Amino acid sequence: MMGPGPIMVLSQNTKRDSGKKVQMGNISAGKTIGDVVRTCLGPRAMLKMLMDPMGGIVMTNDGNAILREITVQHPAAKTMIEIARTQDEEVGDGTTSVIVLAAEMLAVSQQFLEEKMHPTVIIKAYRQALEDAAELLRDKVATPIDMNDKDQMKKVIQSCIGTKFIAKWSDLACNIAMEAVKTVSVEEAGRKEIDIKRYAKVEKIPGGTIEDSQVLRGVMFNKDVTHPKMKRRIEKPRILLLDCNLEYKKGESQTNIEIMKEEDFSKVLEQEEAFIRKTCDDIIAFKPDLVITEKGVSDLAQHFFNKAGITAIRRLRKSDNLRVARACGATIVNRPDEISEEDIGTKAGLFEVRKIGDEYFTFIEDCEDPKACTILLRGASKDILNEVERNLQDALNVARNLYMEPALVPGGGATEMEMAHLLTQKAKSISGVTQWPYKAVASALEIIPRTLAQNCGANTIRALTALRAKHALEESHVNWGINGETGELEDMSILGIWEPLAVKLQVYKTAIETAILLLRIDDIVSGSKKRGDEGPAVDHSGGAGGMPEM
Repeated sequence: MMGPGPIMVLSQNTKRDSGKKVQMGNISAGKTIGDVVRTCLGPRAMLKMLMDPMGGIVMTNDGNAILREITVQHPAAKTMIEIARTQDEEVGDGTTSVIVLAAEMLAVSQQFLEEKMHPTVIIKAYRQALEDAAELLRDKVATPIDMNDKDQMKKVIQSCIGTKFIAKWSDLACNIAMEAVKTVSVEEAGRKEIDIKRYAKVEKIPGGTIEDSQVLRGVMFNKDVTHPKMKRRIEKPRILLLDCNLEYKKGESQTNIEIMKEEDFSKVLEQEEAFIRKTCDDIIAFKPDLVITEKGVSDLAQHFFNKAGITAIRRLRKSDNLRVARACGATIVNRPDEISEEDIGTKAGLFEVRKIGDEYFTFIEDCEDPKACTILLRGASKDILNEVERNLQDALNVARNLYMEPALVPGGGATEMEMAHLLTQKAKSISGVTQWPYKAVASALEIIPRTLAQNCGANTIRALTALRAKHALEESHVNWGINGETGELEDMSILGIWEPLAVKLQVYKTAIETAILLLRIDDIVSGSKKRGDEGPAVDHSGGAGGMPEM
């Protein structure tokens, strides 16, 4: 009866060792990704030069843009890259911080795994720490903000773009971001909706200077009128938006018409003409000044419109059409015979086609209460405009987060240091083995001020020790952090470096939950091989591709 006992124990141990090997591989992969973007944090951030397979290059210090271009083999490394994208889509800022923090959360768990602590225990402690951190952040660290105080809003947005290329024109960028977000915010049934991706379009036109950039009270797009004789400027236009063809419908599939007599041919043409005439008459009856359609406009329809003094624009993108609809209060109509007076947009003050450089652009502006806008960016070259657009997106996201959740936390690693102090205090009340991983989360948070100090060449150990001592003293030092320019300790409330609460909460949630997810994995198996292939169907090699391949 005693036979199988030791063998059973052996296989259990082997399984545990295999799981530990996989977890170590995952931690190593996470740390590798963290090291790639660590130098991109703070105002003294270094740039990365990215080369794509086509030979194009991009220079940026935006964590998300860098990770999008990197190709990795290791599944855990892919998960890390995915969280930067999540962070970007959710709040649009803190992509570098979230990677650095997640990598550190994994790194501090390594010692516990080596000491044979079960991953479940570590996960429990991490989850507890996350809940406490979110609560403490709201209650002890966050400061509510008055949304009508423009100067305070400006300071927050400036601290976001102070580390970027656009820092030189930070005043202009702040004004653009605040105005655009204010324009597109809509309140429906007590719910706020701010969709900057869809309704605040950035149009880049090379030429002019960056100072010429502005937010239009309305929309613009790269189109000209369909007929040279149509009006190119209309004040207070009545705008009709269509989603249908103003051409004769061709048969759905291949259609054959057999014509026996010559007059039959003219009959077919007459039918086509009658169809277009009826469609145009339906439209002209409502006396619009401007007709915009997403499909084509035939020559005949252009002729009818021209005679009626109506300007037509064709083949507009769906997304642009939706913006026009929100700006001028029109409804997009699918069938010309079902137009009603309410569908006509009358809130625009001016329609004008202007020539900028070689191309014609249509402007619909001076709208009464536009719920969509276009941000017009001017600059010396395409590359500069692309970088300015990337930076402006961050500013827009910060403004949006503030409107959604009007509370601030100090930047410069002050929040992390305060949270580390508060969590260490709280860890004393936790009994049992869980308190060690709980304390590790607190120490992992210190990676943000440490990285800021490292990136500006300060004495990291001295700066961190002094900062830790300051936060341990009393309440009044909550806002003390590291000045990313000089590496000195300073009060962030005096420097005016603030971050939206929504961004910080999202960074903590995403980083800790990713660490939990990767610690939960104890085996990576590749899919079964096709019949006839040699080699094992299950690969326990410690990861698809073993150690991380960058």
